[in-house]
Formats: sequence, structure tokens, C-alpha cells
Amino acid sequence: MGHRVYRFIGFELDSQRAELRGPDGIMVKLRPKTFEMLRLFAANPGRVLSKQELMEAVWPNVHVGEDSLFQCIRELRTVLGDERRQIIKLAAGGGYRLTVEVEPPPQPAAQPLAEPAGFLAPAEAPLSGAADAKPVPAPRPLFDFRGWAITAAGLCAVIGLAVAAPVLRPDLIFKRPPPVVAIMPIAAASPDTRDMAMAAEVTVRLADGFAKIDNIRIVVPQSSGVRPESAALPAAPADFEIRGELQHSDRAWILRARIIKTATEEVQSVATVSVDLDEMDAQLQQSRLAAGVGHPLARSLNDFLEASAASTKGNASAGKVVIEQAIASINQTTEERFGMAQAMLKKALADEPDNVDIAVALSSLQLRGIQLRWFKPEEALAIEAQTSATLERALRARPHSIAALETYCRLLSATNRFVESLVTCAKILSFDPWNGGALYLTGLGQIYLGRFEDALATFQQADRFDTPRVSRWTWLLGAGWANLLMGRGADAAPWLERSISITAGSGRTHMMLAAAYQEIGKTDEARTAMQEGLKMRPGTTRLNIAPPNKNSSPVYLSATDRVIQFMVDAGLPER
Repeated sequence: MGHRVYRFIGFELDSQRAELRGPDGIMVKLRPKTFEMLRLFAANPGRVLSKQELMEAVWPNVHVGEDSLFQCIRELRTVLGDERRQIIKLAAGGGYRLTVEVEPPPQPAAQPLAEPAGFLAPAEAPLSGAADAKPVPAPRPLFDFRGWAITAAGLCAVIGLAVAAPVLRPDLIFKRPPPVVAIMPIAAASPDTRDMAMAAEVTVRLADGFAKIDNIRIVVPQSSGVRPESAALPAAPADFEIRGELQHSDRAWILRARIIKTATEEVQSVATVSVDLDEMDAQLQQSRLAAGVGHPLARSLNDFLEASAASTKGNASAGKVVIEQAIASINQTTEERFGMAQAMLKKALADEPDNVDIAVALSSLQLRGIQLRWFKPEEALAIEAQTSATLERALRARPHSIAALETYCRLLSATNRFVESLVTCAKILSFDPWNGGALYLTGLGQIYLGRFEDALATFQQADRFDTPRVSRWTWLLGAGWANLLMGRGADAAPWLERSISITAGSGRTHMMLAAAYQEIGKTDEARTAMQEGLKMRPGTTRLNIAPPNKNSSPVYLSATDRVIQFMVDAGLPER
């Protein structure tokens, strides 16, 4: 039998040899997972492959974040010269499809069957249903017990729903259509060609980001001239519109955007972001502009939809001011500010004991206090149990609430339930794809599970979005840590230095930096960094610096032992 070779736009994909050859005949180097994804696309040209389908096929029996998928897509687009994202297109609903014609490999000659297939199922179902592939039906038994059982089960389900209907919410039986959000073309402040091109690119990035949100549908008017891959024409007018204006000063791009409820022209939320003109390339500028408005607008839309679904809009907004004040109090990590914020939220919750938003905000704050060791051990255990119960109630009331999901993901991470935290963080990103906090916690879970390369890619994605900026130091710390665990001290140091320049944190960052310096031979700098870290975390020793090992990968534990040895060499006390 000949090689299974797929040919498309000058490329040849040799499935048997696991090779991709370019139009010039030279082999193109691809990572194994990226090659496998391209093979799936080539075997299914024109068919939309969902993100879930791609991840399950490329990473079978392994949980990975969507960033691993996006990294493969980016690599394929680069190799295929698909800068305009027209060869591998994002489809409405979030899947991807290969749009070019593919010459399939020749099929082997059909072999006669030794005996009828009988009731045996085929050994392997094809991944795609080709129009001309007509399976031969198995002989039908005289009495189809399986079909009868399915019919009976269906009748039971209908009867069960009829009995349960009085106690179920109507939208659990008759699913409400998702709200439609129209992404209007961002207006350039000047007719300058560069300004108009930048506005068009940011519009596409913004639309592609909103297309990843599970509980909405996005459209882009045809008259705009900008058609993101994911847009579709609505059957009815949009429920919301996102409008924006882009301008630039001598030093920065400035983007202002807002969500408008179309029925009333009421502005639901406004977001503004500025990005330096000279400190990054155009693609990073576009990414940060789209993320800078996309993140707060997605969150605001989520708050509005969750409040509307729960019919508690007034209650949802009642504690908004006190929550914002509390968050403002802890943007800088100090125990005094933490105490002020906790007292503020406790008082607000005493005044409104049924306010879900305040309860979640207090839980989130207290989790931070536990992680920074600002509670006594017995007090921390009681707060942890109370937080878990509070979040479970909140998520029953508002299962799509980003705030509740974020706090629950942090709780799962803090209690070493890393696989569950990855699942919860993925759900957050399905409502806010630019959420840097969720990306950070995803990377953290990947680190503890020993997937350092995946973690580094996740932290780098968070850095490309840079939202929210107040959390920037966390993913910078994460990127440094991932590099350090892989033995790349020289790469780790700049990330850690950037993190410290934003906030000193709790001293752990200084100790990681000390290990990085020690690894690359900067022993004097290593001792200085360790002394600074010990000032912030007095009493830290080799025995107590490592976090709990429960559910951690042996790969992570081994790498951590090596990093801690560098810390000891830099001056960390043994005991």
C-alpha cells in the first residue's frame, strides 16, 4: 500500500512518515502535536472541528488548556503562510475548519469479506462523514430490544419532565436563545491609512475574542467591510452593540469602547485602554488593545446577564460600590490594607446577608489572606470551609458568574485540586477569554502537574493580553517559575525581575530570583536577592518553603528540589 499523502496548496502531508513538505519539496519542521492537528484538518477538509474534538484527538486522555490548542493553530497558520487566517478559519461556535481543497490519498482496493459482519460494530468509525461513504447496515434482528429500550427511556424522560415541570425553571426545559452582540467596526479618529488598518485589525481580534464566549452569539454588519471568521448574520436585531473609537497620541494608541443595549440605547459599560506605540510590535499592540477593552466589557456583560437570569439585578448591584472600594484597598499587597478591605466587606454583608456578590468578594479576599498566611492555621481552616460552602451556594444561584468561578478556581488551586481547577478556569475563559487571572491559575495547575512547557505558554498568553494589569506581576512570576523549573535560569531572571518591579509580593519572588541568579553563576546577586526575600518572609527555611505536595507530579517535585537547593546555596537557612 502506498503512503497516505494529502496534497493542498502546494504542501504534501505524508501521514505514514509524519512529514510535511513545502512547495519547494523541503521538509517543514512541526511539533508532533501540531502535525497531528494538521493531519486531522487534512483528513476533514471543509468540516468544522470543534475545539473539544481537536483537543480530545490530539491530547487523548490528557486535560490541556485551550492555550495549547491555540498555540498549535498559530504554528500551523505561520507555516502555511496564513497571516489573514483564511486557510484555517475560526467558525461560528468556536471550532476551526480547513478551507482549501485537499487531494486525498489513494484508497486501498476493497477486499472481499470472509463472512457477514453480523451484529458486530465496525472497529473504527471514520472521523468525518464523507458524502459518498455509505456504510452497509447490519442485519436487523427480529425484535430490536435496544431500539425498544431507547424509546421506553425517552417516554420515561418525557413523563419525568412533565412531573418535574412545576419545580424546574422554564429555561431549563425550553433553552433560551443566547443574546446577540453586534461588534461594530471600530472607528479610526483620522483617515490615516495606518490608523484605519489598526482599527480594522483590532475589530477582528475583538470579534474573534467575543466569539469564544459560550453564552452569546456575535455578529458583524456586512456593511462594515470587516468580517471576522466567527461572525454570522442575525435572524433578529442584536440585543447589544459594542462600539469603539481608536486614536493615537505621540506616544500611545488609545481605544475607547462601550456596550450599548440596543432596545434603549442605554450604555451598559465603558472601557478605555492605552498601549505604548514604541515598546512592542504591531501584533502585540493589537492584542493588548482588544484585550484591554474586551476583558472589562466581557465581565460587565457577564454581570448583566447573570443578574438578569437570576432576576436580582438590584441586589446584584447593591454592593457594587463597597466591593470596588474593597478591591481598591488591596491592589497593593499589605496586611493593613487587607484588614481594611475585610472589615468593609464584613460590614456590608451584615447589612445585606443575601447579597451573593458581597459574599463572593469576601470569600475571594479571605482566600488571598490564607495564601499570604495572614490568618492563624486554625482560623484559616475554618475560613476555608466557610468559603467552600459560600461558593457552592453562589454557583448554584449563578453558575456562569465569572466572579464566583474565579474564587472557586483559586480555592481549588489553594487546596491542591489541580485537575478540577483547570476545568473551572477553562469555564471562566469560556465567558472571558482575556481573563489573565484564570490564565495564571491555569498555568499554576499545569506547573504542579509537571507540564512546564504548557504552563510557560499559558503565562506568556496572559502577558500578551495583560489584563487586568493589576495582576500582571502574577503571570510574570509564573513565567519565571516555569523557566526555573525547566533549568533555564537565564530565561527566568528577566521575568522575575519584571514581576518584582511591579510588586515585591511576599518575598517568594525574591527567593526564586536568587535561585535563578545562583544557577547562572551570579552568586553575589543571588545572596542579595535571598536576603531581601528573607526580610519579607522571616523564618523561611528549606523545610517550610515548599508548598504542600498533595496531588503534585513527581516531575514537579524533582524540579522543585533542585530549585530549593539553589536557594540554599544562595543563603536560605537549612532549618
